[in-house]
Amino acid sequence: QVQLVESGGGSVQPGGSLRLSCAASGNIFSINAMGWYRQAPGKERELVAFISSGGTIIYADSVKGRFTISRDNAKNTVYLQMNSLKSEDTAVYYCYTSRPTSTNWGQGTQVTVSP
Repeated sequence: QVQLVESGGGSVQPGGSLRLSCAASGNIFSINAMGWYRQAPGKERELVAFISSGGTIIYADSVKGRFTISRDNAKNTVYLQMNSLKSEDTAVYYCYTSRPTSTNWGQGTQVTVSP
């Protein structure tokens, strides 16, 4: 089993920045990829970004050029640096880890972008 603890969410004005962190513990040895999803009220959960153990990175088109995902394998932690935030980025953000036979999810952290 893998446990994920998220931190870094909060409220920010448009154009501001936040950095989310997600630390994994437990059975971490077979993790293939780590990443972030988000879900706004009334909308489907969508992939924001992921990074594989080999460093392959994918971003959603809506966040390209503004968000940066990174991974510290020694600390089993994935980060999401969010710059130039927009009101459309308001959502609950969930980190995840992928293993060959399972996916694990963090508890979610709220990001609110408003004047």
